[in-house]
Amino acid sequence: MVKRMINRRARTGPRFRLVKRLATTVMAGMLVAASLGAGTALAQDLFAPVKKVNDRVITAYELSQRMAFLTILKAPGNLRELALEQLTDEALQRQAAENADVNPTAEEILAGMEEFTGRFNLDVETFNKIIAQAGIAPETFRDFVSGGIAWRGVVRARWAGRVEVTDDEVDRQLALTRPGQGVRVLLSEIILPAQTPAQMQASNARASELSEITTLPAFAAAARQYSVAPSRGRSGRLQWMDLSNLPPAVAAQILPLAPGHVSDPIPVKNGVAVFQMRAIEETDTPQPKDVTVDYATLLLPGGRTETALGEAASIRAKVDTCDDLYGVVPVATPAQLQRESLPIGQVPTGYALELAKLDEGEVSTNLTSASGQNLVFLMLCSRTRDLPEEVSREDIKRQLQNQRLQSFASAYLDELKAAAYIEDYSGQ
Repeated sequence: MVKRMINRRARTGPRFRLVKRLATTVMAGMLVAASLGAGTALAQDLFAPVKKVNDRVITAYELSQRMAFLTILKAPGNLRELALEQLTDEALQRQAAENADVNPTAEEILAGMEEFTGRFNLDVETFNKIIAQAGIAPETFRDFVSGGIAWRGVVRARWAGRVEVTDDEVDRQLALTRPGQGVRVLLSEIILPAQTPAQMQASNARASELSEITTLPAFAAAARQYSVAPSRGRSGRLQWMDLSNLPPAVAAQILPLAPGHVSDPIPVKNGVAVFQMRAIEETDTPQPKDVTVDYATLLLPGGRTETALGEAASIRAKVDTCDDLYGVVPVATPAQLQRESLPIGQVPTGYALELAKLDEGEVSTNLTSASGQNLVFLMLCSRTRDLPEEVSREDIKRQLQNQRLQSFASAYLDELKAAAYIEDYSGQ
């Protein structure tokens, strides 16, 4: 993943975020133990069973180790429930691998570990040293990786030869140029005012403080208190959007964020923005090489007054496409009504961030001109995506096959779980 600059950048990149969480995680390990029972009693019997899956026993030690590991990875949600669910699934998956005589080699496991730590720009040895400071044994990491490799081996052995993808299906997938490609993100935003030098200085200082937030409730409260964007009424929450819709410079700051973490301050028109990652999701279709947006801007006198907002609402009700604007506002001057088609990286950041939230034909009235005297009626005319040239038919075919294998794997795991004898000893 992309990283940020040293000083604020390297200080907040994936490697730094991992190290920064260590102090919290070491304490979390103690809290994890406490959550499993009385601290003294647990220390006396770390290997007490918390769950039995067929003949496989999951111990309190394994559960505490997985919870600590998920903590350092900044996994969202209830970590105890997530850890127990993962360990349950992995017990079933390992049993299936044993029954299918699937045994990952040492070389395969090492390659899997290297691929995993490479996401943080770390080698395996350094990663193990880091997690060791949080009390996590290297075997915990190894088991986490090897279980996934064994399960993929089971899936390939059962279905790889039975997954067929036709030429027509590949053609349809290649034709996909709609939103939803590559990576999509679920963000929250805070926009701080910066219409004067003094205001910009104050907002930059505030934004730097907000960048240190690591929880969703804290960011939501800050959005309600400080943001000047209309989204403040929703605690800053935005809908899912495709990463490729964002300006490349902004996407580069967004992509490395762990859920709950916040971007560095981003200058926008008349303001400073910070974004919090709530969730990130990969899609099966390829990331587009280029995104071009065709958009129109209509300046309405009055800024964010009721009169100007009312006029914007009236115009919005009359137009379905950007071409309609010329009929609804026939006397508009070229300075008042403009239409441009630009690569997303060349669109002014403030406009680009608003356009990223829109579908074709939708309108934003969240911005004003630099002086604040005019309301910006911003309309997305179209968004076009160019498929990367390096994506071949074989690449597409492989992606479709993997998608179907994953579907088979999920169904098979559900079957194993339904047929298993599972007993929970934790009492929770």
